[in-house]
Amino acid sequence: MFKHVLLPTDGSPLSEAAIRKGIQFAKMAGAKITGFYAKPDFHTLTLDAEMLEDTQAEFEKNSRTRAEKYLSQIERAATEEGVSCQTLSVVSDQPHEAIIAAANTNACDLIVMASHGRSGLKGILLGSVTQKVLTHTVLPVLVIR
Repeated sequence: MFKHVLLPTDGSPLSEAAIRKGIQFAKMAGAKITGFYAKPDFHTLTLDAEMLEDTQAEFEKNSRTRAEKYLSQIERAATEEGVSCQTLSVVSDQPHEAIIAAANTNACDLIVMASHGRSGLKGILLGSVTQKVLTHTVLPVLVIR
């Protein structure tokens, strides 16, 4: 039924658990996976342009390193299970939009992702990437908690 699964990660332990379960699901379904990470965009307010060059370069380097770390974990876990895997990382301040775009661009037919289960004021203030994906995509989403 499902042939291509998108596995977004934020590097959290919950996300790691969702990745493991998503890979197991893909293996049972005979599907391939795409691991995905949305790197945050650099933002700052300053009038000192020289300060921004070093700061932005360091921020981007750290973001790239973080993305490589998280995505290599997905690749390693997929290889161990014998599941075909590719990875993708983009810069986006709206991770839910980036996740949906990645799923559509890569012809994924399922998104498997974690939910942190935030509720109350924390849920309202921080929002939920998972909830936004569920609200804005037409693709099926398997939520792991």
